[in-house]
Amino acid sequence: MNKDVAVKKLIPLCLVAAWLAACTTTEQRIAGGAAGAGAGALVAGPIGAVAGGAIGVVAGPSVTRAARR
Repeated sequence: MNKDVAVKKLIPLCLVAAWLAACTTTEQRIAGGAAGAGAGALVAGPIGAVAGGAIGVVAGPSVTRAARR
């Protein structure tokens, strides 16, 4: 993978991570699912989107709580 492709994948991922850290309470699961699906899609395509979305829904609230500390 060349450097340009890596940077093009990293920038949206950082934006999603920053957005996820800003979410609160009920929105955490939705935001976690969306962020996980987006990250999974960038890394592994459609299968990664499904897996990332599922993991994001489950782990999203704990990730956002940890990011705020």
